[in-house]
Amino acid sequence: MELDSAARTVLEPLGYEVLEVKVSSSGRSRKARVLVRIDRLDEAVVSMDDVALASEVMALELDRLDPFESAYLLEVESPGAQRPLQTLRHFQRFSELLAKVRAGGETFTGRITGAGPEGITFETDSGSTTLQLEDIEGAWLAEWPAEPR
Repeated sequence: MELDSAARTVLEPLGYEVLEVKVSSSGRSRKARVLVRIDRLDEAVVSMDDVALASEVMALELDRLDPFESAYLLEVESPGAQRPLQTLRHFQRFSELLAKVRAGGETFTGRITGAGPEGITFETDSGSTTLQLEDIEGAWLAEWPAEPR
């Protein structure tokens, strides 16, 4: 079982959306570093209690799966300023904000001006661009809203 699938299996029933799971090596010891970035399915602000609960549950799942030969470091975070945008709802939720987008091997920054079945529209310095969700290789917020969304 892949770690992102394992994270979704144990965290989604608790009300968390798993935005990202990354495994890298950490420090001189080269121990595995597991980063799990979560959001709340109800779109409320992720609290310290949410991070603590998700950390505890994910640590238990990692202990059960035992995917690493040696010690690992688990970090659970709220999305923060580098929030990935992966679903149509994400683009709708953060409409009118700047996003950094990678599509077709190129990267641009544009304001999200529309998100629906016809695609996601970005306003850039060179005009308007509409992309289908499946054509977006990666997207992240390039600014944080003044009020939580």
